[in-house]
Amino acid sequence: MVKRLQFVLLLLLLPFVGWAQQPDTTRPAPLPDSVRQVQLDNVDVAPGAIDTKGWLLMDKDIQTELEGAVFNLYNFKYDKAERQFRSLRRRYPNHPMPYFLMGLSTWWKIMPSGIQTTQYDKLFFAYMDTAITKGEELYKADNKNYEACFFLAAGYGFDARLHAERHDWRKATVGAKRSLDYLDKSKEANGLSPEFLFGQALFNYYAVWIPDNYPLLKPVLLFFPKGNKQLGLQQLRNVADNGFYVGPEARVFLMRILMNEEDKPEQAMPIARYLATTYPDNGYLQRIYANACFRQGEFRECERVSRDILEKLNQGLPGYEANSGRYATYFLGYLMQNKYKDFTKAKEYYQRCIVFAETNGETKYGFYVFANLALARLADRGKDVAAARRYYSVVLDKSDHDSEQYKEAKAYLKTKRK
Repeated sequence: MVKRLQFVLLLLLLPFVGWAQQPDTTRPAPLPDSVRQVQLDNVDVAPGAIDTKGWLLMDKDIQTELEGAVFNLYNFKYDKAERQFRSLRRRYPNHPMPYFLMGLSTWWKIMPSGIQTTQYDKLFFAYMDTAITKGEELYKADNKNYEACFFLAAGYGFDARLHAERHDWRKATVGAKRSLDYLDKSKEANGLSPEFLFGQALFNYYAVWIPDNYPLLKPVLLFFPKGNKQLGLQQLRNVADNGFYVGPEARVFLMRILMNEEDKPEQAMPIARYLATTYPDNGYLQRIYANACFRQGEFRECERVSRDILEKLNQGLPGYEANSGRYATYFLGYLMQNKYKDFTKAKEYYQRCIVFAETNGETKYGFYVFANLALARLADRGKDVAAARRYYSVVLDKSDHDSEQYKEAKAYLKTKRK
């Protein structure tokens, strides 16, 4: 377990990486001896006389041209976004940016499933490999090309992230180390643009948060410099407000950090609402917003968004699949049960939630367990002992032994023996 968490620590400190890790029992190989301490400063570095000629990240005309493409990417209009990225590739075939953007679009095709789908893996790795190759060529030609370092850090980071999800620990470890190396090299450009600051912001935050929450990992921090959580959040807000290419990614990270790591859903709510209204066809952002509304007691809005999710899922819109359905049906089941007292509809939604969870393989925790728990209670309320036993048995099998739902299921099954 400790070795797995050590590896997760390394991956979480990558630029563009930090999505919540799913529980897993696979143990990775130990970190290689070659992993050295990466020296990253905790302050923005004032740029010196850096020649940015030819840097597409700094080109305002390119930003204007790609503004619609970036919007389409995050609004899950993949075809429209990729059409513009391919146009950029035709004009700049030797630059990593178009290949990286095509890879990022492919990444967001994987994201809605909770990284479960593998159908885009080969295409994703191909785009990131090409972005890395093009970036390395630029860096070899000029080791002060910090734009190349940016794309190399991001490309290797994304590559490592997906290899880790697929349990290819050797490739993930190599990619993680290389990403951190280039993040270190690109720090000299932090003051040039908020794009360069993103990786530093994540590093600063997670370098403190992870050892605070996993004390056993403190020895691993010998490989890393000290972080600064508050500075990391400040930098992340800066990138979210001012970044062009990574601004939306920064907002997503900031929302998730405030909601999950910081447990401040009231602060995450404005960001979640902004993202959901700005990108109304992004199924991932819609379900996160529905979750934020649910946690904050904004049930009318939660119901509206949940129904919208199911409607778009039925229409077959890109990015709306079992994972989004799992969220929406659980929220609607809860509202039918507790707000409208319509127990028949509540049962239907809870049962659909269970089907969605089983379809997506999300049966070890979360909505799957609580949907079964709700159905068990409703069955007990209706004097249907056989159904209650069936649902409570699932709760008992899938819940942590210290949880209240486990104790409830165990007590019921003990008193209702056949």
